Amino acid sequence: MPFRLTRTRVYAHLPNIHQESRVPFAFTAYFETVVLKKRPYLTRAMCVRVIRDPVLVRLQPDGNRVRFWAKVPELGDRYLRVVTLADRKTIHNAFPDRRFTP
Repeated sequence: MPFRLTRTRVYAHLPNIHQESRVPFAFTAYFETVVLKKRPYLTRAMCVRVIRDPVLVRLQPDGNRVRFWAKVPELGDRYLRVVTLADRKTIHNAFPDRRFTP
């Protein structure tokens, strides 16, 4: 079943930005219906934290998505990979990345 890219907005406080203290993050329908259901230990807040303070950021080879990695204490200090659309604000996927080494 294909998913429509609908967005749910969440606002995160960014402390070092003076012009705009809140940046909206959106979530695809796939993230809301599949990812959160499949990985109930993940939260939207964890994903937003990874995007705000990543250890590494990489553009996927197709250029349509961006990958962010960061260590998450709630996951036993494992690294969480968060994949966004090209706008870097719409979260599409997230999962603990067992193979990632900084």
